[in-house]
Amino acid sequence: MNSTILIIEDNELNLELATALLEAAGFAVLQARCAEIGLRLARAALPDLILMDLSLPGIDGLAATRNLKADPAMHHVPVIALTVHSMRRDARIIADAGCDGYLTKPINTRTFPGQVRASLNKHAACLAEGAAA
Repeated sequence: MNSTILIIEDNELNLELATALLEAAGFAVLQARCAEIGLRLARAALPDLILMDLSLPGIDGLAATRNLKADPAMHHVPVIALTVHSMRRDARIIADAGCDGYLTKPINTRTFPGQVRASLNKHAACLAEGAAA
């Protein structure tokens, strides 16, 4: 079964590029252009992973992630931040909001699908490890 990835990204070009790369790699992709729609779609579809732009209009990506992680039905879904910020301080802020990792933009078209797959695999390994304990 293909993993379903929800991309919450307001930049049309970034959204379409990420979608095309992930679909070519065999992922099913859902799209939202703002956090409000992304939150509703996440709860309805229960994706395997969410790629969250941090600089969204209205509710920003950090607030949206905190909202998802506070929901018992959604807290297990990994959220990977998409950001242009990659300083050590930014990584701490991203993690404190509940993100399970981050990828920097602009995305590397050669490695992006593999990075998403690695995030899914890491999350699956953590779940398996927790179940075994």
